[in-house]
Amino acid sequence: MPNDAATLARRLAQSVEAVCGHYLSNGRRRGRYWQVGDVHNTPGQSLYVRLAGPVAGPGAAGKWTDAATGEHGDLLDLIALNLGLTQLRDVLEEARRFLSLPTRESTPAVPVPRGSGEAALRLFAASRPIAGTLAACYLRARGITCAIDLPALRFHPACYRRDDDGALRQGPALIAAVTGLDGRITGVQRTWLAPDGLAKADMCHPRRSMGELLGHGIRVGRATQVLAAGEGLETMLALRSLLPSMPIVAATSASHLAVIALPSGLKRLYIALDNDAAGRRAAAALLRRATQDNICATSLVPVGADWNADLVTLGHVAALAHVRSQLREADVRAPGSAGVAAGKGTGGPPGGAAGTAGL
Repeated sequence: MPNDAATLARRLAQSVEAVCGHYLSNGRRRGRYWQVGDVHNTPGQSLYVRLAGPVAGPGAAGKWTDAATGEHGDLLDLIALNLGLTQLRDVLEEARRFLSLPTRESTPAVPVPRGSGEAALRLFAASRPIAGTLAACYLRARGITCAIDLPALRFHPACYRRDDDGALRQGPALIAAVTGLDGRITGVQRTWLAPDGLAKADMCHPRRSMGELLGHGIRVGRATQVLAAGEGLETMLALRSLLPSMPIVAATSASHLAVIALPSGLKRLYIALDNDAAGRRAAAALLRRATQDNICATSLVPVGADWNADLVTLGHVAALAHVRSQLREADVRAPGSAGVAAGKGTGGPPGGAAGTAGL
């Protein structure tokens, strides 16, 4: 079994175009090179990988250079930078996984119940950062302009799903971490995507959640005195696009929005309701709970179906004017000032697999 880095690098170089297609899927072959924007799979042509050449030495297949940054290396280096791996053992294990080789760990992974919190945690850990992926394309296609390279969001290129005919298949998916108030990951929401990333997958239920969801949500930013809560991830990221400093939480559904856990010390709550019967009922229930806890709660009512629809159909300027007209005076401030800037930032520091406080 090839265990050393040099052997694995040569094995990867023998399948260099497959490696590029997997980790640098936004690039394309141009003659003897694979070209892409950078090691993070950003579209462009700055980085080029040799697709042919000797097995070692100058001009070897698999060697790459980023003309914009001067970075260079072999395919192990590329995989490490692409996935954000900092330990050599993790890079080698990823290479073995790609090459379908046995890993050093002889003890098989202990199975966990399907749909459990532990299964959700494993899926999130197996996913990659969202930058440069189909998941990023999907969110941009939904008109979302805020920062999306968030610890709470990841991408899995081949996430398992049970299709409408009962068959088990794989497809690209946006993976969002569902966390508790303590930042611990309790579940994930999976949104399967079309092959071009411009829409959800063409299936009956392209969005499904698993794990412990009750009271928890997809959180962006640290809520201290003010928070915006709503049902869907796209709805709340659209609101974040309008109010970049506003901490948000997406409860994943109307029923979960009604019982979302609120942080202690919260003074103002904005409820970004979905403009349908279920959405209005959930918002009313959450508003009553917040009021009982002496929190000033306000419903943010969109013109259309939800705030993502408003952002797309009305445009940023009109949608911003509409949402600002519903904010309390303390929060009608220029971006970066006080008020909603109490939760300034796009997210907390990345955490480990067992918890990511401040997602």
